[in-house]
Amino acid sequence: MERFTPAERWVHRSLALLMGACLLTAFALYYGPVSLAVGHRHAVELVHVWAGYALVVPLLLGLASPAYRRDAGRLNRFSPEDWRWLRSRNRRDGSFGVGKFNAGQKLNAALVSGSVVVLVGTGTLMFWTGLVRLAWRTGATFAHDWVALGLGLLVLGHIWFAVNDPEARAGMRTGRVSERWAEKEHPAWAAGRRGGAPGTGRGRATRR
Repeated sequence: MERFTPAERWVHRSLALLMGACLLTAFALYYGPVSLAVGHRHAVELVHVWAGYALVVPLLLGLASPAYRRDAGRLNRFSPEDWRWLRSRNRRDGSFGVGKFNAGQKLNAALVSGSVVVLVGTGTLMFWTGLVRLAWRTGATFAHDWVALGLGLLVLGHIWFAVNDPEARAGMRTGRVSERWAEKEHPAWAAGRRGGAPGTGRGRATRR
C-alpha cells in the first residue's frame, strides 16, 4: 500500500539531514569538551546558522507536490478523535479511527514546526548582532537555548519511535507499507484507501 510519494520522502530526508547538522553543531558549540576537540568554532557556527536557514527550503519546495500539500493539511487538522487518542492508554487497541497520521505524529509536526520558527527568529537576532539592543539579544539567547534543548529531546523521541517501528521506517524509506500494518496502526486511512470500513475490504466510507 503506497504511503508516501518520492517528493514527500525527499522532503523528510532533507529535513533530517539539515536538522541533524543543526543539532550536532549546536552540541559542538555549547558542550565545552566537544567544542575544544572540534575547534574551528567560527566554521561550526556558520554551518549551524546556514543549516538552520536552509530548513525552510525543502518545506517550500515540497509545496510543488499535491500529495505533500494534502498530507500537510492532514497534519494540521486535529479532530475530536485525535484528542481521545491522546488521552487514552489503549490507543493502539484498534478502537480508534486513526487516519493517515495519529495525534502523536500531528503533535510532533506542530512542535517541530513551531520550534523551527522560534529558533530561526532568535538565531537571527543572535547572529546579526546589530539588529536589536543587547537586552533583546539576551532574551533571544535564553529562548534559543531552551527551545533548542526541547527540540533535541523531541527529535530523539521521534528517532526512538522510528527505531521501534520497522514498518513505519520502511514506509518512509520505500514509500510503501503492508496492509496489515496500515489496518492496525491507521485503520481509517487504510479503509479510505480501499474504499471500505476499518477492518474490512469494502463497505461504508469512513473519515480519513
